[in-house]
Amino acid sequence: MTTPSMEDYIEQIYNLIEEKGYARVSDIAEALNVHPSSVTKMVQKLDRDEYLNYERYRGLVLTAKGKKIGKRLVYRHELLEQFLEIIGVDQDNIYEDVEGIEHHLSWNAIDRIGDLVQYFEEEPSRIEELRNVQQQNESE
Repeated sequence: MTTPSMEDYIEQIYNLIEEKGYARVSDIAEALNVHPSSVTKMVQKLDRDEYLNYERYRGLVLTAKGKKIGKRLVYRHELLEQFLEIIGVDQDNIYEDVEGIEHHLSWNAIDRIGDLVQYFEEEPSRIEELRNVQQQNESE
């Protein structure tokens, strides 16, 4: 079972590996705005829990288990960003809002949000109708 902190690390490591082909402790620390010593401790824990393989001074590689959860965490993050965009949340707030809610939703809730995003994207007029409702509510 992962904690929100573990999820943040796995998600970031997954993203770094996807973008750069590797993830170093210094890259993870910079991306998460934490000290490298904190990253080392978490990476060692993730290694013990078999989410990644870590060799000091040699780097780290996600295991199949780590890749699977990393991919799912990235999907969750992107889906929540899409959802907040669709419902009209200001772009400046989306990243922080996603960071604030992503660990507090069940995977069932995430799946239902996915259904809703699909519903809106299948018929763009639905998004237009939502915008009309929002404008009407704001003008009242």
